[in-house]
Amino acid sequence: MLKVLIIEDHALVREGLLLALRGLEPGTQTLGAQDADQGLQLLEANDDIDLVMLDLMLPGTSGMAVLGAIRKRYPTIPVVILSALDDAETAARAMRHGASGFVPKSSSTDALLGALRQVLDGEVYLPSAMREAMERGDGQRNKPLSERYHLTAAQMRVLELLTQGKTNRQIAEMLGVTEGTVKIHVSAIFKALNVTNRSQALLVASRQRVRV
Repeated sequence: MLKVLIIEDHALVREGLLLALRGLEPGTQTLGAQDADQGLQLLEANDDIDLVMLDLMLPGTSGMAVLGAIRKRYPTIPVVILSALDDAETAARAMRHGASGFVPKSSSTDALLGALRQVLDGEVYLPSAMREAMERGDGQRNKPLSERYHLTAAQMRVLELLTQGKTNRQIAEMLGVTEGTVKIHVSAIFKALNVTNRSQALLVASRQRVRV
């Protein structure tokens, strides 16, 4: 017999989910917890829980922290995130923390039940639009810095020298151009990276973890 734990602080949402999960399969048992502590207590007291549904926006302890604790203590129990946040970045963080699925709260009951069945079958669930957004983001991160920000070869040479701490005058001398030309390139780099000064530009380049 299937047993599902729901960790959700809003009573109306939690009660609605407990009711909806009756459609998962005949005889489904459900448990509800209003916060992280109660959820972990129920997990400890019930060694036959098959699935955990977890809200990310919990009082006191963040859902991501709870997810990490569950993954560490109960690595075989799949956790499906149910969240009002439906952006690809939040979903990607949840998946990196070990979630088996991510279901926006805006989803229909049928979509929710389908997602849970997929996870119970050993698969990972993400809405198709969210998966595509995450793949686009991964594709962008895998591109060279020049492609991501549409920087020319000359601008990339200037940026590389900026990361080495060179002044505009030193860059001009090294590249055999005027200092005015370097300033034009620097201004274009700032615009492409959406920054306003040299320090911010270097921070963006370092965060990309891509050799410029």
